[in-house]
Amino acid sequence: MRSFHFFGGACRLWAVLLVFPCLTFSQNSPAPRISKETRQQVIHAFSDELVFIRANFPMGQIGLKLKNGTVSPSGDELRHLMELWGPAAKPGDRARISDVFIKNDHIRFEINGGPIRKKKWYQHIEIEGSTSTITPSDASANARGSFVDLYFENYVPEITGPELKQLLRPVFDFDSKSPIEAYLDTVSPKIRDAIKNHRVLVGMNREMVIYAKGRAPKKLREHADEVEYEEWIYGTPPQDVDFVRFVGDEVVRIETMKVDGQKVVRVDKEVDLNAPTVAKKDDGHPANAPTLRRPGEEMPESNPANPSSTPPMSSPQPPANPGGDPNPNWTASPAAK
Repeated sequence: MRSFHFFGGACRLWAVLLVFPCLTFSQNSPAPRISKETRQQVIHAFSDELVFIRANFPMGQIGLKLKNGTVSPSGDELRHLMELWGPAAKPGDRARISDVFIKNDHIRFEINGGPIRKKKWYQHIEIEGSTSTITPSDASANARGSFVDLYFENYVPEITGPELKQLLRPVFDFDSKSPIEAYLDTVSPKIRDAIKNHRVLVGMNREMVIYAKGRAPKKLREHADEVEYEEWIYGTPPQDVDFVRFVGDEVVRIETMKVDGQKVVRVDKEVDLNAPTVAKKDDGHPANAPTLRRPGEEMPESNPANPSSTPPMSSPQPPANPGGDPNPNWTASPAAK
């Protein structure tokens, strides 16, 4: 009897030892390569998809690279590309995924037509005896798009649509219903609360101010002490009037004229975006450059931090689209799939 129990225990032990390596192998085995069917499904599902943008996309043939949740280029390198080539899309913009290409170890998603102008079949037609070609008549054929390459380890594996959307989350927003909702998801909680409360903070950029207050009904552009600045004016008496001063792309001073005559000036930086702030005047700037000052209006103090001497302004015209979408780069389009 004892030998029978020993034999049964040995069999169970051998069974565990045989099954355990199989389970370990199945857990550690790499995912299979993407199949032909999945390739077709991904291309079909994501082509022509409307998304909201969560990162800056520069125009030109240097797009974005997304690997392990990290987007590159970033920081100063990305700002340089944006200044050099211009923006193809910015956070909060709505864009269209125009093409999807599945390579060996990455998937390329082109937006707004991609970085290279693609010719139609009729543009290759040449008339015999002539060197001219048939070209499109619309100016929108110029390439103004960009792309992002989503990289994987070694090769593109089998993947589902929801998994792919989650991997693209740092650059694309598939769930937001409006530009402001998509944009707020890309900024810090302090800036998000300020925009929701229509409040401007020193250190914000122009885009943030537009989301918070809308487009300024009146603007003044001046230069003093080798520094060019611009003031955006919000409100008309007998309401509070805000003078938001920009140097470069950053708010450096906010002056609020209260209804009771009190003047409140804020110059201490309240948010830091780590962006260049000073736009120097060119050496060849003419001494009698055009100005927006009215006859008899005094020049503001050289130091942007000092109170403005700008006289009260006449009532500005209301914005062209009061209460509408403040995003300057977005136009209404059908909802995303």
